[in-house]
Amino acid sequence: MKAAAAQAVRRDAFVDAALRLITVKGYEQMSVQDVLEEVGASKGAFYHYFDSKRALLLAVIERMTDAALEQVAPMLHDPNLSAVEKLDGFFRGIAAWKGERRDFVLGTLLQTWVSDDNAIVREKTRRSARDRIVPIVAAIVRQGVEEGLFTVSSPDDTAMVVVSVILGFQEIATDLFFARQAGAITFAAVERGLAAELEALDRILGVPAGSFRGLDRATLRQWFD
Repeated sequence: MKAAAAQAVRRDAFVDAALRLITVKGYEQMSVQDVLEEVGASKGAFYHYFDSKRALLLAVIERMTDAALEQVAPMLHDPNLSAVEKLDGFFRGIAAWKGERRDFVLGTLLQTWVSDDNAIVREKTRRSARDRIVPIVAAIVRQGVEEGLFTVSSPDDTAMVVVSVILGFQEIATDLFFARQAGAITFAAVERGLAAELEALDRILGVPAGSFRGLDRATLRQWFD
């Protein structure tokens, strides 16, 4: 147990170093050697935990995902919130967490995310996010069924569909972001995209139209204006 704990600490040191370096230099400019010098470790130690620089990037993204989920956890366990409030608050909370790190997310991670060289990282990240988020959403959907708010036959299967819609929309949102940056679309087009996602969630869960608020206009403008 002590050896396993020590290895976990050592692995975390590489992730911590990479996160700092990505923030300062950017992922593309960061080298494995930079990480080694930051940690004070050998190449052998690095490759004991990570088989490539991209594997380290995946670990950094997973670390950020864990931190975001930890921030919204209290809301998910609040007995005074309905399932609709929890599901809406869950995704709004994740967006708020990203908003607090907007420069890092836009300036580093998003540019890295869309790179063709990181297609494998994107797919692994999607699967990792799905595996983490589906059980959370399934618990919320079960609560919604018990409350008589959601009309679904299988909370677990519905959660998979909901998460697939959300992850799919993240891809669309990325395209919208770059199109907006290039001046190719209007802010109204971005709003329509969000409205379509919320409409899809309403229909999947069998709730009245407009049950989910999604991101407010000010937050949308923070990202797309």
